Amino acid sequence: MLSRIAARSLKDAKPCLALIRPTHTTPVNKAEERDEANFPRPVRQIEPSKVRMGFIPEEWFQLFYKKTGVTGPYVFGAGLSTFLLSKEIYVMEHEFYTGLSILIMVVYAIKKFGPSIAASLDKGVDEIEGDWMKYRNDTVQNLKQAIEDEKKAQWQAEGQSVLFDAKKENVALQLEAAYRERLNTVYKEVKQRLDYQLETANVKNRVEHKHMVNWIIDGVRSSITPAQESAALKQCIADLKNLSKA
Repeated sequence: MLSRIAARSLKDAKPCLALIRPTHTTPVNKAEERDEANFPRPVRQIEPSKVRMGFIPEEWFQLFYKKTGVTGPYVFGAGLSTFLLSKEIYVMEHEFYTGLSILIMVVYAIKKFGPSIAASLDKGVDEIEGDWMKYRNDTVQNLKQAIEDEKKAQWQAEGQSVLFDAKKENVALQLEAAYRERLNTVYKEVKQRLDYQLETANVKNRVEHKHMVNWIIDGVRSSITPAQESAALKQCIADLKNLSKA
């Protein structure tokens, strides 16, 4: 039954244009858009606002001064009280005097115990505020230290690239030293082999030369007769005598 009524109402209803307010899903940084000059951030009031007669705010009197002058607030208060009392709109029955008595006791208690209670409450507020300020300062210091650590880590990361380059250069120098050492080893081995060949050739030449000299000497000795040897010896003796005389 209800479905039929709903369908009939939708059928008889006239088409209407629905306006949908678009929503923004992109977050907005309100801190950057805030006008700090014209709309400063609220600051917690340390001392209470100034009052007159113990309970009437000073702003009320300032509001009347622009229209009625200095006596306006007092005349308005006295006239309003007289009107309410004279017309018995506000009736002063026994509860009025009870309230007046309670008001006197409250005023006395405020004057007597108000400063000590206010000092105690202010001390508690200062302690809470001090704890929050300490937490805030510690958080700021931790964040600053984290920023410094991050900068140091970035500086160390930059130094790692320099260290890698130095290590690469060191490895290249070690490879160059090993290459030169192997070249020197090859040079020494080749020189030793060449020196061996040269020494072998020199020994062969010396042996051949000695053998040739011995063969020539033996040949010469074998060709000399005893008579030639005796004549040569006599000639040598004669030459020595001539030399001694000269």
